[in-house]
Amino acid sequence: MGTEKSTDAVNGPTPQRWTAKRKAAIVLEIIKGKTTPAEIARQHGLTVAEIQGWTERFMHGAEAFLKALPKEVEEQHSAEKKELLAKIGEQAMQIEVLKKVQSQQLRDFHREND
Repeated sequence: MGTEKSTDAVNGPTPQRWTAKRKAAIVLEIIKGKTTPAEIARQHGLTVAEIQGWTERFMHGAEAFLKALPKEVEEQHSAEKKELLAKIGEQAMQIEVLKKVQSQQLRDFHREND
């Protein structure tokens, strides 16, 4: 088993790590009827259950994608971004407060030890 990559998702060498892109290519080959989970499993030393799991996840993801309207997804991402930026702002303020406290403590320490 090498780490080389092949443009042939079905018959290429078995990778050490299966990327999402390669899994999707294999699932599409199965959906198109060009191969079967059993053939892929046999060629790459995987189990049929693994391949079927990829196919189920692929189909679930596709269904979820088709259900979500782009505007809804954009609004959700925008809300998440706003929330994360607020958290970053809070943390930046906390860091500044901690720096000031630390600076004051160092000044106090030096005054006491001089």
